[in-house]
Amino acid sequence: MAPLPQLEGGLFITDGGMETTLIFHHGVDLPHFASFDLLKDDAGRELLRDYYASYVELARERGVGLLLDTPTWRANRDWGERLGYSEEGLEQANRAGVELVAGLRSDDGPAIVVSGCVGPRGDGYQASSRMTAGEAERYHMPQVATFAASGADLVSALTLTYADEAIGIVGAASSAGIPVCISFTVETDGSLPSSESLRDAIERVDAETDGGAAYFMVNCAHPTHIADALEAGEPWIDRIGGLRANASTKSHAELDASDELDDGDPADLGAWYASLRPRLPGVSVVGGCCGTDHRHIGAICDAWTAAGA
Repeated sequence: MAPLPQLEGGLFITDGGMETTLIFHHGVDLPHFASFDLLKDDAGRELLRDYYASYVELARERGVGLLLDTPTWRANRDWGERLGYSEEGLEQANRAGVELVAGLRSDDGPAIVVSGCVGPRGDGYQASSRMTAGEAERYHMPQVATFAASGADLVSALTLTYADEAIGIVGAASSAGIPVCISFTVETDGSLPSSESLRDAIERVDAETDGGAAYFMVNCAHPTHIADALEAGEPWIDRIGGLRANASTKSHAELDASDELDDGDPADLGAWYASLRPRLPGVSVVGGCCGTDHRHIGAICDAWTAAGA
């Protein structure tokens, strides 16, 4: 497998909260938070290109790399069936997602890493329904294999809530011959929705996959929640290569029940990122999740860079 640019030195930013931006800022109806449904027609694809364009320009202005996820967080079998997609339709959507993001590359633009985005089989805020690692590998294999065949640079599995699903996704990526980033979400106390500690989840995935993940990340939680999970100087922390926080300090339950967007304060969010930098020496990818947009990513990039100066 080719080396990943984001692990070769230098800072890479990501986009923000795609679904919350499209819903609350653009008035787009996204049943089941499924951005991939926009790939089915020209108007939807153009809307996605416009969404990504602000981040391409931001990376160009800041002189940093850019990691962009395909809009396919919900493009797996169970969620696809809810939207009327066949297996063939999902494969086409996942391929189209890679093609769209890869098409944003240009000779005079930032270095863009194309990340095939995988989401959890179930709810990204709960771990009530779980698979074994073997079941998870079989379940996620079609999407992961499609990304590998479509030329994605890596697979990023976001908002995972328990270790077994992560282990299965690493196994699928290994079989497909594509690097994988595993990203867990945490509750306000710093533990996963499954009640596993972040440390235990990362160490277990590494132990049961022979260190198969390229790196780990944390997403869909505010830095104040993530800070509770970090133990300064512990070796497992070096495996965390990315951070994509929410704008809001609210819990997952509070966010799930909210009809209004809590986009917080971009400058304050950037300051929280900067405060975590000394405790996250392996992080080279920073970006956002729910409630964040290009304003937050700009503030995060600036604060992170200043903290390392």
